[in-house]
Amino acid sequence: MSPGGVVKAASTLPIINIAPWIEGHDHKGRLSTAAAIHAACLEFCFFYLDVTSFIPPGEPEELSRLAREFFNLPQEEKDKISMNNQDHARGYQRLKENVTMGMADNHEAIDFYRPVEVPERGKVLWGENQWPSIPGFREKYEAWTNKMKELGCLVMHAMATGLGMTDTEWEDLKAKVDDSFWVMRIIGYPPLPNDDDGFSCGAHNISRDYGCLTLLWADPTHGALQVFVPQQFVAIESPGPSALGREEGLEEGIWTTVDPVPGCLVCNIGEMWEIWTNGLYKSTLHRVIHRGSNYRIPFFFEPNFDARVAPLAAARRIQEDLNLTSEKKRHTVEQTSKKIYEPTIYGDFLLKKVGSNFATGGGKYD
Repeated sequence: MSPGGVVKAASTLPIINIAPWIEGHDHKGRLSTAAAIHAACLEFCFFYLDVTSFIPPGEPEELSRLAREFFNLPQEEKDKISMNNQDHARGYQRLKENVTMGMADNHEAIDFYRPVEVPERGKVLWGENQWPSIPGFREKYEAWTNKMKELGCLVMHAMATGLGMTDTEWEDLKAKVDDSFWVMRIIGYPPLPNDDDGFSCGAHNISRDYGCLTLLWADPTHGALQVFVPQQFVAIESPGPSALGREEGLEEGIWTTVDPVPGCLVCNIGEMWEIWTNGLYKSTLHRVIHRGSNYRIPFFFEPNFDARVAPLAAARRIQEDLNLTSEKKRHTVEQTSKKIYEPTIYGDFLLKKVGSNFATGGGKYD
């Protein structure tokens, strides 16, 4: 095990090809992809999504170039689109303006949200998006946003199939994400000093993603993104004391790196899927320790702002039908089937989450 309890998982996260859901004529392929996503969500709640059939390789590279051009601007130029000009959520954040559990995160970013019909600058999350004046920036990032919204809906459909939802149940779920209150972040990470014990983006309870699906284009930096994996899912010779666990009140487990894979996005689920599945899927802790100088573009495909999120009948059927042959499975079923997650309105849930995550006291998505 490497210092700090971080290891490379014996079996890496699965790489799942979304092509059958894009092409639309391969029924067996669709079922295979849906089953693979379901298995990944049961075990890790993180997986690689092969999008080579959907995204040309040069497209995210061009987005990265545009991000680099922006973050290399003088500070006064970047501050022209400061989040403080709007709703303390949309716009540019300086280094260490992001706060996670009271600790400043070592990155700068621009945040964009789904446009609202009647913007109110002083209302949290209800302002207007602010765009750099760099030629082509807005056009290319808006095109990416449209692709990610389409991809998010495809993955949602595949996940519904993996859960065994009926057509009617899927249509009901789709109606809760068909006007997604999406978020896109463009994040610039300066290198951390070798002796820095901080995080580019912290790993704490609130860093579990709030919403539905995160679709991350990852830069080439290795060893940056780390995911907390429960111990039973990782084969290592000598577990030793984990970097997380007893001292942070979590189950036993380790941090494992999720390095970039060419042609793939990293996908993980958020807390809304945990509610929808009544705990069958768990939103997973993750952090970034970034010692390079690169950029990442997470897109958060979320429920509609007014969507009511409640446990799905399909998930409850799975919990009720689980095989009880082992004591471990019996314990898991007893814990998940007896507890019923409380429904929530996504917009209310989000507003409660974003109130204290900036050094300025405004709202921020994480």
